[in-house]
Amino acid sequence: MALPRLAVTAGEPAGIGPELIARLAATPLAADLVAVTDRNLLERAAARCGLHLALVDDDGTPRDQRGDGSLRVHHVPLGATEIPGRPDPRNARHVLATLAEAADGCLAGRYAAVVTAPLQKATINEAGIRFSGHTEFFAERTGADVVMMLASPELRVALATTHLPLSAVPAAITRTALERTLRIVHAELRAKFGVATPRIAVLGLNPHAGEGGHLGREELDTIIPLLDDLRAEGMQLIGPLPADTAFVPAQRARYDAVLAMYHDQALPVLKSEAFDRTVNLTLGLPFIRTSVDHGTALDLAGSGRADPASLIAAADMALSLIARSSPLLLRGEGRGDGPLRRQTP
Repeated sequence: MALPRLAVTAGEPAGIGPELIARLAATPLAADLVAVTDRNLLERAAARCGLHLALVDDDGTPRDQRGDGSLRVHHVPLGATEIPGRPDPRNARHVLATLAEAADGCLAGRYAAVVTAPLQKATINEAGIRFSGHTEFFAERTGADVVMMLASPELRVALATTHLPLSAVPAAITRTALERTLRIVHAELRAKFGVATPRIAVLGLNPHAGEGGHLGREELDTIIPLLDDLRAEGMQLIGPLPADTAFVPAQRARYDAVLAMYHDQALPVLKSEAFDRTVNLTLGLPFIRTSVDHGTALDLAGSGRADPASLIAAADMALSLIARSSPLLLRGEGRGDGPLRRQTP
């Protein structure tokens, strides 16, 4: 039976992404890995890690086994040879071309999912290209309404707003935006995670969830009326909860996922608990996309010492999600959303 084909993008060429892909290829992950990047970049990254990769140009043919270190490549040439730790704006279009190929390949059925290594947003902007992140790029590429979620084996956190300055968050918390986000999270918990009746905890925007209006009116004017209306439709929504107590064990037993109002409201909790096991997902896309939960680690780039745990977790979660939609596609052993799936002989 053919292995699921995962498109894996290397992100910022001067960061740790290429080295992480080399280490991912060295694992017995039961997937047909297709690195969407520059072939020579991968060879140099593998050499820095002391690894030998068997690189093969991707011809799209199915395969039912992948040897450790075997990696297919969809070659996208660099604009300039990378210098580890020193991003070069001349490679911005290379990075965007890898994302476009991964997205378009998923839409065309060439890949079952895309897994992304970290990129450097600032470098793309320095090249004169408007860019705010993977999530926004894939949303625009597909015309989809999307939600960013980060998930570990113990906790799932979705975001009502993503890469916004804190001063812009209150204006972005509108009834329309929150309703769209909650409906996507609810639908994707059912479709991708197999949660038949999702229970979603919604955090308040303000300290103590507004303290009855004394610390802000967003809860009274926007969040609570919306939650009441969606509950009347049958959705199980808890809150708005004060963010400072929402993650204590007694609360966690009550929900399957959390909706946070802004990026740093909940992600520090998740990353402090499970940094190497947390995966970034884009909900709402017409394909599966997972990613690492960390940045380019320019200070480690070129050293060969970067930890591949988050990329391995992202690839493994992609396989879990593929398996839920098509159980016969996935072979091997697994325990939920996180553990490495190994090939069976």
